[in-house]
Amino acid sequence: MSRLAIVNARLLDPATDYDGPGGVLIEDGRIAEVVRGAANFGEVETIDAQGLCLSPGLIDIRIKTGEPGAEPKETLKSASLSAAAGGVTTIVVQPDTDPAVDDPAMVDFIQRRGAALNLVNVFAAGAATKARDGVRMAEIGLMNEAGALYFTDGDRVIANSRTLQRVMSYAGAFNALIACRPADPWLSEGTVATSGELATRLGLSGAPAIAERIQLERDLALVEQTGARFLVDQISTEGALDTLARARGKGLEVAASVSINHLCFNELDIGEYRTFYRLDPPLRAESDRQALIEAVRDGLIDVITSAHAPAPAEDKRRPFSEAAPGAVGLETLLAATLTLHHEDGLDLLTLLRPLTQGPAALLGLDSGVIEAGAPADLVLFDPDAPVVIDAAKLKSKSKNSPFDGRRLQGRVLRTIVAGRTVFAA
Repeated sequence: MSRLAIVNARLLDPATDYDGPGGVLIEDGRIAEVVRGAANFGEVETIDAQGLCLSPGLIDIRIKTGEPGAEPKETLKSASLSAAAGGVTTIVVQPDTDPAVDDPAMVDFIQRRGAALNLVNVFAAGAATKARDGVRMAEIGLMNEAGALYFTDGDRVIANSRTLQRVMSYAGAFNALIACRPADPWLSEGTVATSGELATRLGLSGAPAIAERIQLERDLALVEQTGARFLVDQISTEGALDTLARARGKGLEVAASVSINHLCFNELDIGEYRTFYRLDPPLRAESDRQALIEAVRDGLIDVITSAHAPAPAEDKRRPFSEAAPGAVGLETLLAATLTLHHEDGLDLLTLLRPLTQGPAALLGLDSGVIEAGAPADLVLFDPDAPVVIDAAKLKSKSKNSPFDGRRLQGRVLRTIVAGRTVFAA
């Protein structure tokens, strides 16, 4: 029997709202005992946390890799190493691979490959439509049986309302979760920024912020009709938050995720065509960013994601309108999120909830908590340690980080998955 104790820690468990001293005993990959207060587990291998923070491992439900089909961008191994270094113990891979994850064999491939790496927990999200074409419904039932945690066409909008209605109705039969990016395709097609003074001055094609709300209104009308479980994928505007709040008020089973990039940056950060800030959805106005932070504070947003989207230098160092959208973020997720604690006053439990308990509850995982019987997926970190992000040293194969050169506070010291240390600083 493998046993490990972590003592003298500041336990942070959003599931029980506990923030205080304690210790954890791990046996055979699971938490065997949790002590709040001074803990002594006897003769067992022990890690002295020295008062630093111990929380459930982070769960990132929206990461892209290049495997299969574009391995030079990212492999499941490099993504898993990045996750471990960032305190992320569970990742959910998006279906936009080549071929797309649109049948049970592809779901099985992703999850078997991830398990063979023996680093972090790797799950797959299945495509909602075949080849993510937005027209033909994919084999959602069979992928659900194979272990897909939810269904989405990723960055592609399902513009055909009849198709989305069918997807929602079918998924509702077995309580599967459907996720969609809210972006009106006709207002957003070909755009690279948010409409406004800056986009006009830079000569960039911009989509109005209302494009997000318009599409979300349609999606939520279909949710109301079909009764589907629904995730608003990467909400980014204040207007869409108002729409989300009204839907919640009606009792609809709707969750929402936000990218850490949209909590930390605004449209001014693109400066003079800085392509590492070329994202999809694009960066928004400062008023939108502040509204998103308040939505996290109030619990309106359920999940914070890294929106990890690797792109090699040759795809990023191009004219802004031609640069690939997206940024890597697995390794910087925790430190970036902690800026909302240091600069905006959000307490640690409020910030950790959408990184741990929130996504676990949404996806039906038994992780995301510190309690006896739960998987021993944990992260030990120093919330105040200074760190300067050096993109060249990130473990991702691609280095397109908008945090490059930034001074942040928060260092991951140890990441534990199923009782095994997969990263130690």
